[in-house]
Amino acid sequence: MAAAVIWIPLLVGLLAGLGDTETQQTTLHPLVGRVFVHTLDHETFLHLPEHVAVPPTVPVTYHAHLQGHPDLPRWLRYTQRSPHHPGFLYGTPTPEDRGQQVIEVIAYNRDSFDTTRQKLLLLIEDPEGPPLPYQAEFLVRSHDVEEVLPSSPASRFLTASAGLWEPGELQLLNITSALDRGGRVPLPIEGRKEGVYIKVGSASPFSSCLKMVASPDSHARCAQGQPPLLSCYDTLAPHFRVDWCNVSLVDKSVPEPADQVPTPGDGILEHDPSCSPTKATARDFLTDALVTLLVPLLVALLLTLLLAYVMCCRREGRLKRDLATSDIQMVHHCTIRGNTEELRQMAASREVPRPLSTLPMFNVRTGERLPPQVDSAQVPLILDQH
Repeated sequence: MAAAVIWIPLLVGLLAGLGDTETQQTTLHPLVGRVFVHTLDHETFLHLPEHVAVPPTVPVTYHAHLQGHPDLPRWLRYTQRSPHHPGFLYGTPTPEDRGQQVIEVIAYNRDSFDTTRQKLLLLIEDPEGPPLPYQAEFLVRSHDVEEVLPSSPASRFLTASAGLWEPGELQLLNITSALDRGGRVPLPIEGRKEGVYIKVGSASPFSSCLKMVASPDSHARCAQGQPPLLSCYDTLAPHFRVDWCNVSLVDKSVPEPADQVPTPGDGILEHDPSCSPTKATARDFLTDALVTLLVPLLVALLLTLLLAYVMCCRREGRLKRDLATSDIQMVHHCTIRGNTEELRQMAASREVPRPLSTLPMFNVRTGERLPPQVDSAQVPLILDQH
């Protein structure tokens, strides 16, 4: 009863805290085929006055999911390095994701155990402007995915990669962690990063420098452990260390041929004289059947005859045993056997009464015996001693 009295106020306080959780709503406009990044800052979720800064030591974690579902949509990802760092929602929507999606984000304050709920209304639309058919993907090994998601590093990467492209506007199409592509977690050594894939698109064609990097000759040099062919200056260094052996180019300016739809037929193949089946020659299987049956039978018969000869024809017998034994040994054996039989006959025919100690009901102190009419089988062998 006392435990119930203690738990009831706690449950009431927890429900009251959940009821006081405010739900904020923010409207965002992701574009199809363009990278979308939304930062989950601690300032947005912590209820602090405007003039009070958020302490850097307050740990906050987030949980995001699609409204009505336990997980995020397939095009959206969530990452957070630690509770003291901001979280990120990032991804690239596809044409199938066009429309409206609601993402619910719950922030947990690990110090005060307060929760704050926020709704993100995503209105996914088609991008404006010309398409970006020329796309290049770079593997940046000097950064983690959280380090390139903010706007400043992303803008710096676009500015640096513009020197490797023909003049034109560049846009970020996708950002993916190398761990999501099968990469390994690096050792906890300073300077080791997980790596991140960055895809850039443009309406301008590829430069000769990028074409040379993605050429078969460069791939052959990479397979031999040599650096690829790079005819231009690496404008991404030293801020971004790019693995030039993992650069891939996609050219969507040439439309792919449409797949030919097969025409359904009547299901009957046309007669083709060149594909007529060949006639099979007649074959006699009698010889094969006889070999298959007779050979095991003959082997079994030979083994049976050999076993019968060993068991029946190779026995020594008593006569051979007696002939092989010396006469002195036979006389000794017969003497012992005859004496044993004589002693057994004498013991069976003697009339000497049995000793009292061998009787079933003999009392050592009194020497009493049970009368003959008592059934000794029903009397215990040892009497109770008083």
